[in-house]
Amino acid sequence: MSIRAMLVPRMSEHEQRFELLADLGAMIAGEVELDDLLATFADRVSRALGADRTTLWLIDGATGEIRSRVANLPELTELRVPQGHGVVGHVAGTGELVNITDAQRDPRWAEEIATKIGYRTTSMLTAPIIRREQIRGVLQVLNKCDGDFTSRDEEFIRVLAEQIGRAIDYTTLRGNDAERGLSLRGRFNHVIGTSPAMLAVYEMIVRAAQTDATVLLHGETGTGKGLLARAIHVNSARREAPFVHVDCTTLPAALVESELFGHERGAYTGADSRVIGKVEAADGGTLFLDEIGELPLLLQGKLLRFVQERQFERIGGRETLNADVRIVAATNRDLAAMANTGQFRSDLYFRLRVVEIEIPPLRARGGPDIADLASHFVDQFSRRYRKGPLRLAESVTPALAAYAWPGNVRELENTIERAVVLSEGTTIGVKDLALEPRRQTGAIAIPSASESSVGIPMLSTAPSDAIHLPPGLELVDAERRYARAMLERLDGNQSAAARALGISRNKLARLLK
Repeated sequence: MSIRAMLVPRMSEHEQRFELLADLGAMIAGEVELDDLLATFADRVSRALGADRTTLWLIDGATGEIRSRVANLPELTELRVPQGHGVVGHVAGTGELVNITDAQRDPRWAEEIATKIGYRTTSMLTAPIIRREQIRGVLQVLNKCDGDFTSRDEEFIRVLAEQIGRAIDYTTLRGNDAERGLSLRGRFNHVIGTSPAMLAVYEMIVRAAQTDATVLLHGETGTGKGLLARAIHVNSARREAPFVHVDCTTLPAALVESELFGHERGAYTGADSRVIGKVEAADGGTLFLDEIGELPLLLQGKLLRFVQERQFERIGGRETLNADVRIVAATNRDLAAMANTGQFRSDLYFRLRVVEIEIPPLRARGGPDIADLASHFVDQFSRRYRKGPLRLAESVTPALAAYAWPGNVRELENTIERAVVLSEGTTIGVKDLALEPRRQTGAIAIPSASESSVGIPMLSTAPSDAIHLPPGLELVDAERRYARAMLERLDGNQSAAARALGISRNKLARLLK
């Protein structure tokens, strides 16, 4: 048992309640599986109110049913109550707080639900969860351990229910301001998507999180690999330990080894103190190697040894050190092809892909996922920029679905942010999105092989848009010239050039050096 857990019972009722309200924001910050998040919350509420059980009921926006989204409910996985039925239905319909001292004598008591559960209820405190004048759900605590629920308990549960309503805005549970209830947009908090492609990804994440196996996430730039890597970490047994993110595209070649493994004092000029590396900092937790395909070949051998043995030495040091870390790597490159051409060590590749998860591009996830993500970003940025309630026009949904999204979720996020910032009314239309027509078709102009130069085209239907490079260039020189030409074509706008190339701004900066 942790020291924190041992101390909880000794805390006063006031301290537990204050801590619960203070922790509510932190509890919703991670990409934890939503049911785990709510279950932890229910347990904390029971302790703070001195109750035997807590149930968080949420109104299903699609059906109107009131569902026990999470509860201290070992007898059943879920309960569903129709509108207006029982105490929960009464509170969800009227928005009234109800404090009952003898549940079975109350006319609103639903005996058939109690019989189904097999749990005897006496005292009951039930409060509505209201956000922006719409009822989203019900918070219910059962059986006060030392008597009946007091007026002080009523005051606290009102404040708590109000805070829950605010917190829901920052989860994947989404409420429509024009209607009651909520809709679930993803299995993991902050990870939006209910398409079959994403459901398959969620299943793989759950399985991977239950072990310490090395995971390789593969997907195009902007698909959310970093978010999913964190989801693996926070749903694993290592969730309380560090999650250390290493972006391999930003590490200077001369300092990669030091960044990863650290160095001793005097190891090289300027090393005036011992510095631990990312590997050591992640001890006990998860080491996330983002864009692992960009790691210099020379360093891949040293990383291989660590992946195999979890052992390493600091630069300038003689002591062999150990680090207990879980490795999650991500790439948008074809590592198998790179291994075949000698650009990536095949032995490291096979060590990394113990569990390989393919992240689908946004265009493959379908219109509903794109619409949910867009709505999520509208809510997020309207709050950030204090724009007030904003919504997407009905005409936006088919336009979003028709667009190719070469920059994936990151491009969609940037597009919505720009639209929110520049919006003047309460509705965002298709024109506000400023989608680039040349990228909606997805057609590519490819010069014939008989031409005297090699053409690397932009996404366009016009052959004149092709960027021509002289033959015989090495790959790195071709990439660099192509990146510079794209930057010139887009008037020096690095963000637009990176999106057009389908790479990160950091990668573009490296190409331009």
